[in-house]
Amino acid sequence: MDKQLLLDCEKRIRPFIHRTPVLKSRLIDAMVNANVFFKCENFQRMGAFKMRGAANAIMQLSDKEKQNGVVTHSSGNFAQALSLAAQNLGIKAYIVMPSSAPKVKKEAVKGYGGMVIECEPNLPARENASQEIIQKYGATFIHPSNDDNVIIGNATACMELLEDHPDLDIVVTPVGGGGLLAGTALAAHYFGDHCKTIAGEPMAVDDAYRSLKSGKIETNTSTNTIADGLKTQLGDRNFPVIQKYVERIVRVEEAEIVSAMRIIWERLKIVCEPSSAVAFAAVLKNKKEFSGKKIGVIISGGNVDLGQLPY
Repeated sequence: MDKQLLLDCEKRIRPFIHRTPVLKSRLIDAMVNANVFFKCENFQRMGAFKMRGAANAIMQLSDKEKQNGVVTHSSGNFAQALSLAAQNLGIKAYIVMPSSAPKVKKEAVKGYGGMVIECEPNLPARENASQEIIQKYGATFIHPSNDDNVIIGNATACMELLEDHPDLDIVVTPVGGGGLLAGTALAAHYFGDHCKTIAGEPMAVDDAYRSLKSGKIETNTSTNTIADGLKTQLGDRNFPVIQKYVERIVRVEEAEIVSAMRIIWERLKIVCEPSSAVAFAAVLKNKKEFSGKKIGVIISGGNVDLGQLPY
């Protein structure tokens, strides 16, 4: 994935996404003893960075593929992103969602024009349902994070951040499926000035941390974390990028995620979801490493269940 692919993508998806704001807080700067710039993808269309990758992936389809529509399996932000991106381009979107997914998420997908197909809440069931739709309608499967065009689309958030602040020392993102981290690392490599990429990850689902250590994709036996968007694992498309361009992954405890989330709400006056707070939690945990630096933090999304706030 070379620099030109990222530049072409940024131009291609520009009409379909928001250029999100970058916020600062003097109190947060003092707390970390650093200059922290928050790239607020919670203000992105449908409330998360995933709109970028979804739009790019759909726009790269052939005319024949567009006629047959797209399919993905997701219970979270990508389900909404793909539905909205497809609606904007007049394409059908089939969204396989587990029966256990909150009703509010299913309704959100339908609101964006996606056709919801429910299945049992396990990965084999999701994959089988997706395969049935591919066979029945000829739809193209688009993975939420392990797809080159999705990764490249995700990179545009960091590209915008570096256009605004080209002298950042470090960019920090959360890591779950690896699509945002891989895209951010590519952008930092091609458009930053010796800019490092670091990720935050919940201790309870630290498969990406362990994958970097072992050199192979690891899995989790438990998924008990408040950061529900980070329960997925890395894939064979994004893992090599992460291995090559990511400096390291910082693991954070659940209490640290909640504390970071609360500080963002209180000091930036914005809504962010727990998964987004993981990146800032990593900064708070390693203040010495970040001291005196210019840091970009990607706030990945703001689709939080207000009935389930942790404070």
